[in-house]
Amino acid sequence: MAVADHIAARIGHGELTVDDRLPGERDLALEYRVALGTIRGAVVELRDRGLVITVPAKGTFVKEPAPDG
Repeated sequence: MAVADHIAARIGHGELTVDDRLPGERDLALEYRVALGTIRGAVVELRDRGLVITVPAKGTFVKEPAPDG
């Protein structure tokens, strides 16, 4: 399973909830045993999916889901 898919699943299952801060990039790279570039790409993908928002100098946070319709 790709890193972005795994983190998305954690969000979907409620392990990570709205306003939770994701671990830092280095911590995620160690956890998933991948390069920092892979983590950065995963974060971009999660942002593109509307699951997270990145706040400069603060971190990446789980985003409130967009309302349907």
